[in-house]
Amino acid sequence: MDVSQYLDVFIDESNEHIQALSDNIMILEKEPENTDTINEIFRAAHSLKGMAGTMGFKKMQHLTHDMENVFQEIRNGNVKVTSELIDILFDCLDAIEAYVDTIKNTSGEGDEDNAVLIKKLNDFLDKAMGKTTQEDQAQEEKLEEKTENSSEDTPHYAHINLSESDKVKVVDSLGAGNTIVGITVHINKDCLLKAARAFLVYKAVEEFGEIIVYDPSSQDVEDEKFDFDFTVLVQTDAKIEDIKAAVENVSEIDSCDIGQVTKEMYHEVSQSEPEKTSEPAKAEAKEEAPAKKTLPEKKSPSKKGKAQPKTGKPVTARTVRVDIEKLDDLMNQVSELIIAKNTLVSRANQLENGSVNLTEQIEYLERITTNLHESVMKVRMVPIESVVNKFPRMIRDLSRRLNKPMELIMSGEDTELDRTVVDQIGDPLQHLLRNSADHGIEDAETRKKLGKPETGKIWLTAYQEGNNVIIKVKDDGAGIDTDAVLQKAIDRGIVKEEDAEKLTKKDIINFLFMPSFSMSKVITDISGRGVGLDVVKSNVEQLGGDVEVESEKDVGSTFTVRLPLTLAIIQALMVEVKKEKYAIALASIQNIEYIPVTDIKYVQAKEVIYLRGNVIPLIRLDNILDCATDDSNPENITVVVVKKGDNFVGIVVDNLIGQQEIVIKSLGKVIEDNKYISGATILGDGEVALILDTNSLF
Repeated sequence: MDVSQYLDVFIDESNEHIQALSDNIMILEKEPENTDTINEIFRAAHSLKGMAGTMGFKKMQHLTHDMENVFQEIRNGNVKVTSELIDILFDCLDAIEAYVDTIKNTSGEGDEDNAVLIKKLNDFLDKAMGKTTQEDQAQEEKLEEKTENSSEDTPHYAHINLSESDKVKVVDSLGAGNTIVGITVHINKDCLLKAARAFLVYKAVEEFGEIIVYDPSSQDVEDEKFDFDFTVLVQTDAKIEDIKAAVENVSEIDSCDIGQVTKEMYHEVSQSEPEKTSEPAKAEAKEEAPAKKTLPEKKSPSKKGKAQPKTGKPVTARTVRVDIEKLDDLMNQVSELIIAKNTLVSRANQLENGSVNLTEQIEYLERITTNLHESVMKVRMVPIESVVNKFPRMIRDLSRRLNKPMELIMSGEDTELDRTVVDQIGDPLQHLLRNSADHGIEDAETRKKLGKPETGKIWLTAYQEGNNVIIKVKDDGAGIDTDAVLQKAIDRGIVKEEDAEKLTKKDIINFLFMPSFSMSKVITDISGRGVGLDVVKSNVEQLGGDVEVESEKDVGSTFTVRLPLTLAIIQALMVEVKKEKYAIALASIQNIEYIPVTDIKYVQAKEVIYLRGNVIPLIRLDNILDCATDDSNPENITVVVVKKGDNFVGIVVDNLIGQQEIVIKSLGKVIEDNKYISGATILGDGEVALILDTNSLF
């Protein structure tokens, strides 16, 4: 069976199960006797094993099978949960995640068999269960083997116990002159998916005739309630050799006993059954007889894994997975629709007398495009939970590696962001959390001396604020030593010693965001590595956001990341500079001022204005963007005041065109050297306007 078409579904489903395992193992470490959690873990491991086996990923299947064995023994009360076991299980999860990543990149699981990890897992299991249990298992295996050998002389299909309804089927078929073939199939004992092999046998056999008897029942086979052999009676006209070859062609089938069922054989069987059965019992037996079993149509390999008891979480059926490329196509269509609307607006303005009907149509189109835009944006919005749910495990591992007791407290995981933003925010947040764990939280002894609880706390909080999402990473650690940061800046020649006294606390903290500015005394793989917070800053600013820091020594630090809800369609103010049109995101604009030129002051030879108690630097776009020079000397200037956190800058423009909903188009590598331009948009008259990156202007 070609399973490549299920690859994307397999990867998505596997990641869900891996995350479920990670979350529940974290809970299990704190609540080792939590039965519900143990059952959830077992189901997730069982689903992963089944999916991997169905897709043919044997190495991943073997690892998850051995994990399932451990969870089964925990569920049975034979194994106690310890920190050692939790560490091994997390190592197993990392290995499974590596398999999934390899499958995602290459469509294959690679060559790593994780034999050392599997041995480690099984050694723990053996040690926990004790030698006696192993001896008992060995005796059971010998007993089973002995029982099997005792019936070798007679094929199994010749002495199965038929129900009354099955007897009726066999008698009627033989009486009508049909041939019935009995087949007993022996599955390899190393097979991990017995049910799947059985159904493949069913499918192969049904090519030759109709299965009229299943032993055990098809439902028991589906539930894997059988050993390593099963029997079917088939009504067929085909040659026995052909049927035998088809059955043995199924992988992991050791052998099959096959032969024709005779009336004598049936009578011998029927003598072992009670002859007298009431009519109601016959009717009931007939109703319960298994119908003809065929393989279901091709479906997701995870169907079985989803048939689980309700756990209080939303059912999967309420959500639909949509390929991000399809959403991007839909977004492009909306983009074109908005451009068409802008074109109509432009044409309407050109009409001398105007047209009521045209205006009404434009208003109607505007309502449609706005609603369509909102609907599409809702489809694209996903909770940041998909990014942050891996962080508790990360902090748990860091706590053990650094030998610092710490815990992560998360809130607002259901806050939604555009998918494109969510996909890219994971790494910056991970860096901030690692920074808090490594540099922020002190060791237990130091915290004790400072009168703090021995367990450090890190908070990850997310919430929506207007058209932005705010994500805060806060810790109750050592805070930022501004004296040490300033000294490092002086040593590196970033600031002169005589100028250092003029710097504010915020100015000093901002040094941390400079390239390669790291306070790590020793480079580790936890945070730093010679790379400071500049990576976080640049990644966030590429998303149209910004980062701020507040810190107090021995109290803690708070990193605030501000992100736009979406990167596709925004409200913007259109401005004109030397007859060129530019767009400024409305979300970044504080206010617009009409200032007399005489109000411009100079600080260190730079233009500023004094506005409501704030000194605001001026930026002349025509100089920065290298526009054509103009000899005009206006008496007043138009200033668009934009903000970034607590800072303000005044952008000097020639004219204001007005507010407009614009579609952001990427320029790729066309002007990648110009950091002041974040993209472009197409206006109603077909003209291209560049979008200013106000963060870069700061």
